[in-house]
Amino acid sequence: MLNFDFYAPARILFGKDEEKRAGELLKPHAKKVLLHYGGGSIKKSGLYDAVAASLKANGVAFAELGGVKPNPRLSLVHEGIALCKKENADLILAVGGGSVIDSAKAIAMGVYYDGDIWDVYEEGKSIEKALPVAVILTIPAAGSESSGDTVITNEEKQLKYGYGSPRLRPLLSIMNPELFFTLPENQLANGAADMMSHVFERYFTSTTHTDLTDGLCEAVLKTLMKNALLAKKDMKDYDAWSELGFAGTVAHNGLVGMGRRQDWACHNMEHELSAVYDVAHGAGLAVLTPGWMQYVYKDNMGMFVQFAVNVMGVEGSYRDSEAIIQEGVARLRDFFNKMGLPATLSELGIGEDRLEEMAKKATGEAFGRESPIGGLKKLYWQDVLNIYRLVK
Repeated sequence: MLNFDFYAPARILFGKDEEKRAGELLKPHAKKVLLHYGGGSIKKSGLYDAVAASLKANGVAFAELGGVKPNPRLSLVHEGIALCKKENADLILAVGGGSVIDSAKAIAMGVYYDGDIWDVYEEGKSIEKALPVAVILTIPAAGSESSGDTVITNEEKQLKYGYGSPRLRPLLSIMNPELFFTLPENQLANGAADMMSHVFERYFTSTTHTDLTDGLCEAVLKTLMKNALLAKKDMKDYDAWSELGFAGTVAHNGLVGMGRRQDWACHNMEHELSAVYDVAHGAGLAVLTPGWMQYVYKDNMGMFVQFAVNVMGVEGSYRDSEAIIQEGVARLRDFFNKMGLPATLSELGIGEDRLEEMAKKATGEAFGRESPIGGLKKLYWQDVLNIYRLVK
């Protein structure tokens, strides 16, 4: 087990009607907030009215900025920064899923950053201060409600970069599973794939003596698969959504990655798909993950046997590790198929013509500074291209 520093201060308020306490909870922290959200769904569902009423009842003023799209755009972040400065907002309340929360975090940094906030993402510059962010979660997927991470798309440059800082962990996050009931099935499926990938990126490691985090990873993965299928059968299954929501938080608050070398190759490869083709992040991960597994498993067959047996329930002779691993990957593909997720890049509308370009961007080769991605196996641009072609 490696040295680690675990700090996860985000307060999670879980359960029915907790969103109605937004004003009460934020009153000690803010006089005026920026209410940040996506499309019109929170207004159609009545959530907007409930949150606005709670803020008003507790004397918390607010400005608002909607319009966040999946793969949140830098242009809207710029608009939010200007609005926060104009309105003297002292907190951002993100009502939505990962895209809204990530956008809110970018705005929170940008209010105090002297320059274009894209520099922070592109160059990894450190930040000294950010506005506090609070969350009302409407989509369990990204885990951004408890993480210090944010991902933004620069639509002009067709680049999608992530950034992380302890200063970006939300002050508090409200999670009422009833708010998930109206999600379409494709968002359930994409969310399940995203949450599972957050675990995979930490689980597949060459670090040894990680029994506790191995077990945590495996429990979260099994919980996600079981309850995603239950929620698909009944989109108003409160218990299934409760498990999914909590599992998504645990998957990405850092806990399951403590003391182990992490990977993150699949996320880096998928960011290129999202940046260029604007595909759903979870759908892209569902395509890439089995392909990545096939490409790298021989570098740590024991880890993939463990996954196949402990997570996917494969039985067989340990003398035939290859057969166990292949069955484990096949069962993962089968799960994604049951959830209605794509299996190939062509199903996402992605052809051959830009694969090399995306592979070179993923590793920095396109910018003259190649740095291989991945912790389990170092992947250079040719490797990334091979994986893209493996799943095309």
